[in-house]
Amino acid sequence: MFPTPLSLEEAAALSPQTVLLAVQGWLHTEQQLTAFQQQMTAFQAQIDALKHQLDWFKRQTFGQKSEKRIPEVPAQQLTLAEALGIETPVPPAAAPTRRIPAHTRKSACSKTEDRAEAVPFFDADQVPVTTIEVPNPEIAGLTPEQYTVIGTKETYRLAQQPGSYVVIKYVRPVIKRLDTQIIHCPAAPVGVLEGSRADVSFAAGIVVDKFLYHLPLYRIHQRLQDGGFTLSRPWLTRLIQQIVGLLEPIHDAQLASIRASRVKAMDETPIKAGLKGPGKMKQGYFWPVYGEQDEICFPYCESRRAEHVDQLLGLTAPPGSILITDGYAAYSRYAQKTEGLTHAQCWAHTRREFYESQDADPQRATVALDLIGQIYAVEAEIREQGLKGAQKHALRLTKAKPLVEAFFTWVADTAADTGLLPSNPLSKALAYAHKRRAGLEVFLSDADVPMDTNHLERGLRVIPMGRKNWLFCWTELGAKQVGIVQSLLTTCRLHDINPYDYLVDVLQRVGQHPASRVAELTPRLWKQHFAANPLRSDLYNILK
Repeated sequence: MFPTPLSLEEAAALSPQTVLLAVQGWLHTEQQLTAFQQQMTAFQAQIDALKHQLDWFKRQTFGQKSEKRIPEVPAQQLTLAEALGIETPVPPAAAPTRRIPAHTRKSACSKTEDRAEAVPFFDADQVPVTTIEVPNPEIAGLTPEQYTVIGTKETYRLAQQPGSYVVIKYVRPVIKRLDTQIIHCPAAPVGVLEGSRADVSFAAGIVVDKFLYHLPLYRIHQRLQDGGFTLSRPWLTRLIQQIVGLLEPIHDAQLASIRASRVKAMDETPIKAGLKGPGKMKQGYFWPVYGEQDEICFPYCESRRAEHVDQLLGLTAPPGSILITDGYAAYSRYAQKTEGLTHAQCWAHTRREFYESQDADPQRATVALDLIGQIYAVEAEIREQGLKGAQKHALRLTKAKPLVEAFFTWVADTAADTGLLPSNPLSKALAYAHKRRAGLEVFLSDADVPMDTNHLERGLRVIPMGRKNWLFCWTELGAKQVGIVQSLLTTCRLHDINPYDYLVDVLQRVGQHPASRVAELTPRLWKQHFAANPLRSDLYNILK
C-alpha cells in the first residue's frame, strides 16, 4: 500500500479511518495519503467551527447571555476560619423527635406586621391618598359624652383602580352684562395641542407608557376602552406624532451638544422599519451616540453603511476629540479621515471574544480573562476612591499600564504558537486584540476616556426592550420618532429626572420658549433651570 515502510511511530499516528482506507486499497501513494490527511484536517476544523457557531446560537436562544465569570474555588484553598487557626464548631446532632397528635392552635397577633402596615411607603406629594374611617365597634350605641378619643392609628395599603384615566370638565359661565347687554364667556384653557381633547397630563402619560414602559398603542387603546372611553387608535397615533413634532427641536439641540463633546461613544443596533414586501420588513439601524455630559441620542438611518457615521458626526471634530467604539471597521475609517480625532477601542468587546473561545481552549482563554479582569479591578478601585483627572490618570499609569503591557505580551506569545489553527476561536480573539492594541491603550493616556462602551450599552437597552414589545416600526418616519423620544427619556434617566414631570413641563413650555434658547429644554439643562419649579397640569393642581 505504501511506497516505503512506515515506522511504528508513523503507523501509530494514523487514524483508524486512514488505516481502513489503506487496507481497502483506496490510498496507493504517499501523495494521496498526505492529501487525504490534509482534507480530513480541514474537515475537522470546519466541524469545530460549526460546532462553535451552533453552541453560540444555543446560548443566545436558550442559555445565559451574561458574560460574568465566577471562578471555581480551588479544592486546596482553606476557609477563612482555617486560615486564622480558628476551630470550626461541630454542628450539633439533630435533636430526637416524637410525633404528637394534631391539634388546632390560636394564632398569635403579629405586632411586626401591624407596625409594617403603618409605615408610609410612598411620596405623599405625588401619590393621591383616599382616607377611609374605620368605626370602632365599642362605641356603638354610646353618646359622645360617654367616651374620649385619645388618638388614631394609621394603616396604609397599596390599591389600584381599574382605570387611571380622568376626564377634566371645564365649566365656563356665560354671562350677560346688564349695563352693556354684551354676552361674555371665558375661553377654554389653552392645550399643548391646538384643538385636541388630550390634556398635557394624558399626552405625557401616553408617551411614557409607550416608550418608557414599552406598551404598544393597541394595548393602551384596549385599556382605555376597558376604562369606559370611546377613542380610536388612529387618534392615538396622530397624537404621538404631534407630540414628537413638538419635541424634535429639543432632540436636535441635544444631538448638537453631543457632537460638540470631546469624548464620544457610538454604536449601532438594528430595528425593523418600513415595509419591504408582503410580510417582510426593512432592516434599519439606530446609531446611538453618547456625549461626555451624559446625554444620549438615537438617530435613525436606513442601513449600516459607513457613510452614516460621516453624516451623523461630521468630518470636523473639536481639538483632542476621542471616539470610543466597538471593532466595526466603519468607525476606524471615519477616524482616519477626520483630522484631530483619536479612535479608542472597547475592552468589553475584546473580552467577549476570549469569553466565547472558552469552549475551544478553556485554559488559555481563562488566562486572558483573568488578565483583563485585573485591569477592570483597577477601574473599580478608581470608582471606589472617587478619583478624577490627574489622580485617576496617575493610578492608571501606575497599576493598569503594566497589566495592559503584560496582556499584549501574552497575546503575542500565544499567537506565535503554530499549533493554533486560524479557524480556532482563540486565534480570532488573539487577532482581534492584537489588531486593536493602539485603540485599547488610549484610556491610559486620557483620564476622561472610559475603558469600554458599557455606559452606552446600558443606555441603548431601551431599543432591544422595545423590539420585544412593539417588535417593529411601521415606517421609517416611525423609527425616527422612536429615536427622538427615547433620546430625551433615556437622558432623563441618566440625570435622575422624572420623565413624566419633564414632559408635562416641556410640552407646555416649548411653544412659548425662545427658539434661540431651545437647548435649555434638553434634560441636562432643564434640570438646572426649571426642575425646581416645573409647570404642572390642571389635574395635578386638582388632586393636590
